[in-house]
Amino acid sequence: MLALGLMTGTALDGFIDAALIRTDGVEVHELGSWRLHPYGGALRTRLAQAVAAARAWEFRGAEPTAIAAVEREYTLALAEAVHALLGEADVPATEVEVVGMHGLTVLHRPDPSVRRTRQLGDGELLARELGMDVAYDFRAADVAAGGQGAPLAPVYHAALLRYARCEAPAVALNLGGVANVSYWGGADDIVAFDTGPANGPINEWMERNGRGAFDVNGACAAGGQVDEALLARLLEHPFFARSFPKSLDRFDFSADLVRGLSLEDGAATLTAFSAAAVGRGLDLLPARPRELIVCGGGRKNPVLMRELDKRTGARAIDSDSVGWRGDAVEAEVFAFLAVRVLKGLPLSFPATTGVPRAMTGGRIARGRGTARSAGDSIPRN
Repeated sequence: MLALGLMTGTALDGFIDAALIRTDGVEVHELGSWRLHPYGGALRTRLAQAVAAARAWEFRGAEPTAIAAVEREYTLALAEAVHALLGEADVPATEVEVVGMHGLTVLHRPDPSVRRTRQLGDGELLARELGMDVAYDFRAADVAAGGQGAPLAPVYHAALLRYARCEAPAVALNLGGVANVSYWGGADDIVAFDTGPANGPINEWMERNGRGAFDVNGACAAGGQVDEALLARLLEHPFFARSFPKSLDRFDFSADLVRGLSLEDGAATLTAFSAAAVGRGLDLLPARPRELIVCGGGRKNPVLMRELDKRTGARAIDSDSVGWRGDAVEAEVFAFLAVRVLKGLPLSFPATTGVPRAMTGGRIARGRGTARSAGDSIPRN
């Protein structure tokens, strides 16, 4: 099937990621066109306000009006991204079997006392706007069943590793707002979890100090010194010693961690912290990798890539060098998962999110706007 995936990262980098792939939901057969579709600063501000409102809400009482107020506008921006990509690729909408819409995570609380997650984006509205089938709400079933709801990328990462003819064991590292690692040991042997923060706190630090939305080329961090004593204390957080499965909300680690440091030293310390947290995560894997195939926006930060080499003992490799499209991988994930939703294949597993058995999930909104459940849990073969 030809599928189109949509993703907006929690780092709020100003882009909707959109990508086409051809897949049967098990293997990757072809990587199609992709696009980073910009959304305006006004929408970015309202999305940030919705995230802030969600953090104050914490699933207590009625959902804040700020979330619903921006959801329609954001969904229409997703539709624009789809039209733009298909226009650039000269692909008729009728050739796309399904659109996978992840949306923007505004609040993620998988702990047993809450077990809820909220992604911004109206799947039924998007289906009506596009006249196409849309898979959405990928995480809720996993969380409701006691899973972490994240990461969902591992089954796709494993397919990509096979597509790139990598030898097992191999590890993919995604550096978005949060970092997550996928270990593929061959066949169906997949282990995955969030390792800690990635770009999120760094971006927050830069914006808080009036230096833009992110540390361009790691220039700010390059001009600072890592506070090694503070870094050692940060790594004492119990999250890093906890066994997987485990996941994070974008704001579980914030820029407040380096409050009081200079702009440059704060950026340097947060960058080193993200890398060192990955190193702690690698300690938990069945076998420690010699190389990390790195995708996501963080791979464009040369200081972060050098810190990964230094603090993990593994060589960080830009995923583009093995034939992936590092900026498109997260969108590709949800194109791939959308096909799995259509086919009733599991999205998450005990060793990825901690569900008791392999779980299907997601919902399908038909192009005429009707939605149905995509299935319940099924045993893994």
